[in-house]
Amino acid sequence: MSSMKIRFFTIADYEEEEIWLREQHRNGLRLVNTIIPCFYFFEKCTPEDVVYRLDYKNNMQNGDYMQMAQDFGWEYFHSCMGWLYFRKPVSEMGSGREEEIFSDGASKVEMIRHIVRTRMLPILIVFLCCVLPNAWHFLEGNPMFSGKFEFVLGMFYYVMLVLYLYLIIRCGRKLKKLQKRYEGEMPYRN
Repeated sequence: MSSMKIRFFTIADYEEEEIWLREQHRNGLRLVNTIIPCFYFFEKCTPEDVVYRLDYKNNMQNGDYMQMAQDFGWEYFHSCMGWLYFRKPVSEMGSGREEEIFSDGASKVEMIRHIVRTRMLPILIVFLCCVLPNAWHFLEGNPMFSGKFEFVLGMFYYVMLVLYLYLIIRCGRKLKKLQKRYEGEMPYRN
């Protein structure tokens, strides 16, 4: 029997999503599918401590990558919007960093850079080229927005302006903070 839960995570909240999915599995719910932006489908299972890891590849993974993950005991079971979902029972892990799918800080930093290039940049372009100019026209009191339909359209752009600003600032700050933390995990370079 499956159940659905609604929870929203931004592109910068993947660590929180991993923790939440682990908690769900401990409560007897194994993730089987996601539908953007916030729908998670679970099936009942025996409660177990299972580590979930997400990796952002944006369809750039290859067979060698998937084989390597499998060789290290990670079960690949789902992808959504460029994110790959892996899980591994804690009982199958040894000591050390086996809870991590990445072996080093450099791989984590590269993932953050990939997220910025393929997700944050397009969002910023849409914001600057579409949302901001249209919201600006509305805020200026442009006569184009004189009727009811135009007013509703203007309000839509105003709401989009606020939403985009919030997401760009929040995700940008969080990704920058994650990148700094991951760079701290990298060996010292001259």
